[in-house]
Amino acid sequence: MKNSTGHDIADALGLLLRRSTRARLYTRLTEGLGEAVDDLTYPVLSGLARTGACSAADLGREIGLDRTTVTRRADRLEQAGLLQRQPDPADGRATLLALTDDGRTVVAATRQRLATGIEDSLATWPQADAQAFARLLHRFVDEGPFAPDHD
Repeated sequence: MKNSTGHDIADALGLLLRRSTRARLYTRLTEGLGEAVDDLTYPVLSGLARTGACSAADLGREIGLDRTTVTRRADRLEQAGLLQRQPDPADGRATLLALTDDGRTVVAATRQRLATGIEDSLATWPQADAQAFARLLHRFVDEGPFAPDHD
């Protein structure tokens, strides 16, 4: 049945996108990286690494949290020296959140842990299959229902 592939992919994505799945992954990625870095603050760090300096509201839209929640989590990360607030050059009344060097180091560590975990999970796959999966996953993200220009 033609629709079966779509359902199979939707089921797998549903498992990947569950909040509990993300929280479990974030806990593993942030283990031992400091008291301020956990499954709640990880999305703020990771989001800032993707977007660069931005407002709490813009970051909230990027990571799916409201501005108030982002601000609370940013407070913890700022106290730990992982992000800083800086004036918005385009609007002197506004403040931007930005990673510090220490924050970038923590993000690099989490990304390395993630890449290693993915590579470990694919270790039993033939290399051609793993490479094809990576290529096709990129294509799906770029062209599929999650693409920014997809309606």
